[in-house]
Amino acid sequence: MSLVKFRNRRPFGNLIISDFFDSDPILDNRLWNTDFFNGKSQEPALNIKETDDAYQVELAAPGFTKKDFKVTIDDGRLNISAEKSQSKEEEEENYTRKEFSYNSFEKRLQLPDSVKDENVKAKYKDGILSFDLVKKEEAKAKKPKVIEIA
Repeated sequence: MSLVKFRNRRPFGNLIISDFFDSDPILDNRLWNTDFFNGKSQEPALNIKETDDAYQVELAAPGFTKKDFKVTIDDGRLNISAEKSQSKEEEEENYTRKEFSYNSFEKRLQLPDSVKDENVKAKYKDGILSFDLVKKEEAKAKKPKVIEIA
């Protein structure tokens, strides 16, 4: 089983129910993602790698600090969100200059049943938020048993 990105981004909620929109992510992004039309993307890049013992998830989120993130596991989903704001004000005799910025994102990943919720580990280094999602013992790949012939 693999990790699946959870999408709940339609501006009108469930007013429009159609298998067509749910099954085509390209159309879904173009029709419901308002950032698509202005050329901006608010979602960080995501890599998922499966090994015999775990899943490794990497999320590119440069410019944030550890305290900017909120990570929870709820109802079988890994919820990742971050929010950062900055402001700077400069007052001189002839002028006042104010600058501000605000960045945020939210990602949700549906976890497979084979992941142990209590053993999820996260770290943030060099702009990459990474997770180790350890598999349950019964889900780990087992080596074949060798039977000797007498």
